[in-house]
Amino acid sequence: MGHPLVCMTLTGSSLEEDVKLTKKYEKYIDLVELRADFLTPEDQLNVRKFPSLISKPCILTIRREMDGGKFTGSDFSRTTLFARALSFADTDKSKNFAYVDFEDDFNVSSIQDAALAFGIKIIRSFHDMKGPVQNLRERLSKMRKTGYEIPKIAFLPRSLSDVENLFREASQIKDFDFILCAMGVEGFPSRLLPAFSNSYLTFVSPKEVIEHTKFLGHIDPMSLQEIYNFNSISKETALYGLTAWPTIENSVVQMQNKFFKDKNLNAVYIPVVSSIVSETLSFADYLGIKGLSVDTPYKEAIMYYLQEQTPEVKEIRSCNTIIKKNNKWVGNNTDVNGTKKSLVEYEEGKKLKWKKVAIIGAGGAAKAAAYVLKQLGAKVCIFNRTLEHAKLIAEKYDFKYYQLDASCTPILNDYTEVIIQTTSIGMNSDGTISKKNDPLYFYEFTGKEMLFDFVYNPDITPIMKRAILAGCKVCNGYKMLEYQAQMQFDLFTEQSLENNEKNK
Repeated sequence: MGHPLVCMTLTGSSLEEDVKLTKKYEKYIDLVELRADFLTPEDQLNVRKFPSLISKPCILTIRREMDGGKFTGSDFSRTTLFARALSFADTDKSKNFAYVDFEDDFNVSSIQDAALAFGIKIIRSFHDMKGPVQNLRERLSKMRKTGYEIPKIAFLPRSLSDVENLFREASQIKDFDFILCAMGVEGFPSRLLPAFSNSYLTFVSPKEVIEHTKFLGHIDPMSLQEIYNFNSISKETALYGLTAWPTIENSVVQMQNKFFKDKNLNAVYIPVVSSIVSETLSFADYLGIKGLSVDTPYKEAIMYYLQEQTPEVKEIRSCNTIIKKNNKWVGNNTDVNGTKKSLVEYEEGKKLKWKKVAIIGAGGAAKAAAYVLKQLGAKVCIFNRTLEHAKLIAEKYDFKYYQLDASCTPILNDYTEVIIQTTSIGMNSDGTISKKNDPLYFYEFTGKEMLFDFVYNPDITPIMKRAILAGCKVCNGYKMLEYQAQMQFDLFTEQSLENNEKNK
């Protein structure tokens, strides 16, 4: 088979809307899927016209409710709609549907035979939203009732191991075209890497409707091409990624893929979402992923699976980067470098020695900050909701620690020359100032504090907004993210991105 195709699913209520979307994204896609079950009854009667209105090959799909679609009519009315849409009055194949999608239990021989006779390829599909499909190779083979269909199976995995199994079983199929897709956030790699599963195509959705399809793991065609450089992905492409749970921060993904593109490397950086860290490593081992960024909540848990660790990882007991070397997973921590460089830049090169600094939080990022601040000679107090976690870090570096709640205000007042906010509170918020979006909601800024919030999405968090209104100097975590990501790239590729930037 050739390179996997990109198929954009159209779910507009009118043919006019679907035509506009096809024209908007046509340079990013190879074909479209017309979901006629989303059309108004009036437009359903005119489906036959659609292929002549666009410049791309088209799949006709009329999905029933039981299969996740919107068609609620009888089997007879659906069959009639298929017959109307596939009426073969036009001998110009470009004006006919190139494909038609029939569920595995659709057995109207007259329509099937006519489709094959007129060169329309049949996609024979099966969808399961309840769990993984076992014995994929056997199932796909049985779905080829005439021997000419392209069988398609899409399912919702229960875990990343189900997605690994998809790639494993797909590698055994070499004698016919097929489509395999694991839906949901855990199944996202199957949409990005059909070149590794030999899947005939991958499905995307227009940006205009992506919010409605995110739960299925859909991506828009522009992001697929411009972020992941999809058309360049082959089995020779080096794989890297970011693992976290339950979601992936897209800024990191965009940043690393831009680094690869700028350096003209045949590599791609993908999200690997899993609720079980051991499954992440098994998946990475099977696909040959060479390195992973590690985000919340796995910065500590990942350490139990490493064969080697850098001194920084051993010291702070937190790992945000793993590299496969000599068949061993080696743990690194680039948060330290990112924190140090961004702090020095934030302070405009001023020394932090003897300055009183409050660290908010006691997770992996707080550990990196504490390690750096000890090196820089700052006087630190760590504030955290779970006192025991703060104590473990503080006692290691001879810092103070205190419970993070309204009662800590008198203590906090003594450590506010610099406030370093390391928790995820405020991340992905709409910027509204509220108790749930602000870890220091009880503290009144005076305007003398310097606030460094490790959160970078949104650009201005609720706590930053309050600090700005009080006249404080503030900074978000984007520079830290950038610096640590640059170091990750260097570790991944054994190249220096920083030197490359200097030479431009």
